[in-house]
Amino acid sequence: MAREFLHAIDDILDAIAGIEDATRGKNLADYRQQWLLRHAIQRAIEIISEASRAIPDEVKATQPTIPWRSVRAIGNVLRHEYQGLSDQIIWNVVVDELPKLKKAITHIRNKFDTTGPSK
Repeated sequence: MAREFLHAIDDILDAIAGIEDATRGKNLADYRQQWLLRHAIQRAIEIISEASRAIPDEVKATQPTIPWRSVRAIGNVLRHEYQGLSDQIIWNVVVDELPKLKKAITHIRNKFDTTGPSK
């Protein structure tokens, strides 16, 4: 089972790392002013959302503090109702929620990967 979803785990970790790199030293004002930064972060969050769908429910259950339905739903909002999301909401996701998700996903990666330590 592990190999079937570990690619999604890696995609999530890669997207989070990209967001971390892109936002290092930046703040909400930077996010609001930089079109490319905004769209790169939004796309990475869409990838995280989509990849989360490939993680089996029993695996997600090992990390009950993560609001998995919200992780899944934000991608749809970004794709279909993007005008309804404020910059502040996305920035809060980056600052407050992604570190928690990274920790949970890293835990899942370490628990289910039988080939060695995670990134």
